Amino acid sequence: MERSHRIDAEEFYRLLEGVVIDGTTSFDDKLREWEDYYNYHRPHGGLGGQTPYERLLQKTTKPTAQA
Repeated sequence: MERSHRIDAEEFYRLLEGVVIDGTTSFDDKLREWEDYYNYHRPHGGLGGQTPYERLLQKTTKPTAQA
């Protein structure tokens, strides 16, 4: 959890520097964009360069039988 907060501080909140947030909807939209990027597009060193989604698929998809 601490790592997640650190990454958010280092990457997500840095993206908001200088951005005027005029309400919770705007902040929520930016947060959703960040979560999408973080989970589906951003390679993670702790996952060997995979995204969390790629790792999830790897762990939950059964290998197909080969002939």
